[in-house]
Amino acid sequence: MQYTFQVQGMTCAHCERAVTQALQQVDPQASVQIDRAQGKVEVQSSAPREALAAAISEEGYTVVPADQ
Repeated sequence: MQYTFQVQGMTCAHCERAVTQALQQVDPQASVQIDRAQGKVEVQSSAPREALAAAISEEGYTVVPADQ
């Protein structure tokens, strides 16, 4: 499944790595694309959307679901 999340609070490359690692802990096979300027995270994963959103939130970022 392809998921798109609007994520607030990502300001640097460390933030991108933290989000990517959190998502890959949920699904090690996940493909993650991040556009920090737009606050957009695109994830190709078989994991449930809610689990992926929770992983991002647990890193301290605010997830606002975007239109798919």
